[in-house]
Amino acid sequence: MKYTHAIVRRPGLSFVKGITTSSLGNPDVNLAIKQHELYCQSLSEAGVHVILLDAIEDFPDGCFVEDTAIVTEKGAVITRPGDPSRRQEIDSIASTLSKYKKLQFIADPGTVDGGDILRINNHFYIGRSNRTNSSGAAQLSNHLSSMGFTSSEVSVGDILHLKTGASYIGNNTLICVDQLRSYFDNCSIISVQPDEEYFANTVTVNNTLIVPGGFPESLKKVRHHLNSHFLKQKVQPQEVKIVELDMSEFQKMDGGLTCLSLLW
Repeated sequence: MKYTHAIVRRPGLSFVKGITTSSLGNPDVNLAIKQHELYCQSLSEAGVHVILLDAIEDFPDGCFVEDTAIVTEKGAVITRPGDPSRRQEIDSIASTLSKYKKLQFIADPGTVDGGDILRINNHFYIGRSNRTNSSGAAQLSNHLSSMGFTSSEVSVGDILHLKTGASYIGNNTLICVDQLRSYFDNCSIISVQPDEEYFANTVTVNNTLIVPGGFPESLKKVRHHLNSHFLKQKVQPQEVKIVELDMSEFQKMDGGLTCLSLLW
């Protein structure tokens, strides 16, 4: 899929007050802002028009825009985040997205976090988690069906979101933690070891693979897989650019690379 647009939101000074289960300490807001700027730059260099929204200090987790919508080439679904403190975030996102997409909505009692939704080609895996409930999953499945997509539910277990532990990088390949790999039997899996599980959340944008920095073993596996694939296809491996980004301050707040953008 060719991506042309991305919605992102700057982290605010209230970022330190966001929801987290991490024991990595408080984030450095100034460093988070710099990391976010590099993230936006990487999207732009990958050929995407970046729509940068201002921080909203009332919403400490507002920079994690992924949870507020599921966007496709045929329309968008505005979610109802699982944590009540985040539900008002959808208003600004809906207003922005309505300029580009026809919108559908998840209604009470349904809850859906966009981080639980993993697309592989025209099929959507809906992660059932503490943030995405059965009503939300059923509503989302119906909305996706109306746009011509298929979907299925998978259990996330004790992982925060489905995409916390799995990301699709194209060519029928996922980067995945062992806990989730059985759901994707038809795909080639690049496994991440337990001490590098944060690496499982990556962003593939056009011919660029953006990965979190600081996980050398997982990066080595990805490079090996890409080189093997391109050798089989008889094309040059440099056709895929790998960009490593320091995501330390977002990791402290349970956030990853996909969390920071809505791509279409």
